[in-house]
Amino acid sequence: MFLDAFSALFNIVGSLLIIYGGLRAISEIILLEILKKPYHYQQVRKELTNKIVFGLEFFIAADILETVRNPSQEEMLLLGTVVFIRTVLGYFLSKEVSEYKLD
Repeated sequence: MFLDAFSALFNIVGSLLIIYGGLRAISEIILLEILKKPYHYQQVRKELTNKIVFGLEFFIAADILETVRNPSQEEMLLLGTVVFIRTVLGYFLSKEVSEYKLD
């Protein structure tokens, strides 16, 4: 019960971070296009990517807690696969962010 609550909380936080990042990126694009606010697309992409990577880390934590609760061999293999995919995705997103040339 205790681990289930934290797993659900981490899933919610991860989702909220990604949603927040997406909504913020949309608002910044609107400011760029409609209000002609001085802002750069690279900065918008960097901030969105950072939120996605951070959200993925919460999803990984939630998956680990779910596997600790039910540590069958099938769950361990599934966790390993999911963590691997999310880690690789996070790595490449972080690498892309670090390579941005911001003004």
